[in-house]
Amino acid sequence: MGTFTVGITGGSGSPYALRVIKALLELEHNVIIVSSKAGKRVLEIESDFLLEGSIQNQLSAWKNQLKLSVNSARLTVLEENDYAASIASGSSNSLGMVVVPCSMGSLARIANGISSSLIERAADVMIKEKRKLVLVTREAPLSVIHINNMLKLAEIGVEILPASPGFYHKPKTIDDLINFISSRILDRLGVPNNLVPKWTGPTTEEN
Repeated sequence: MGTFTVGITGGSGSPYALRVIKALLELEHNVIIVSSKAGKRVLEIESDFLLEGSIQNQLSAWKNQLKLSVNSARLTVLEENDYAASIASGSSNSLGMVVVPCSMGSLARIANGISSSLIERAADVMIKEKRKLVLVTREAPLSVIHINNMLKLAEIGVEILPASPGFYHKPKTIDDLINFISSRILDRLGVPNNLVPKWTGPTTEEN
């Protein structure tokens, strides 16, 4: 199967990252995770998930958090300052990358080619190699600066996927809302999934 990179930055929405990573692994893909310092803080605040210490410690924490019942050898964890990592090069075999959540600061740096971390460098690689890059933004309201940065990226093929769940599938739990966005992320990466039933129109009872 394929290899995908998941960047986690300081925007709200860490449950989406957790769901996407677990789904990719369960679908037998390889996953490379890079979390910024702010991203780790958001994971702690929103998901009670603490990442600290060595890479080996963080890898163990991820395995425990995800309750992996699959081959954990397909999971790689990198530090945000590891510029020697494979994903910093165009020769990387990563088929696509998602930054989820993507803060407005990360969005701005990616839009302007500023690689101040491995996440931003890996995103830059996806752009220059014309591979799939999905940025899951979550901010409200949006300033003109935010919108211009999104436009600049969208015009060169980067996918902007706001973390705005729909309600036509009649969600009953927070998990349903998380699955909605996570399924859309996987769709945009070209990964078939069954997190949410595909919309086929309203039922007869609803007409």
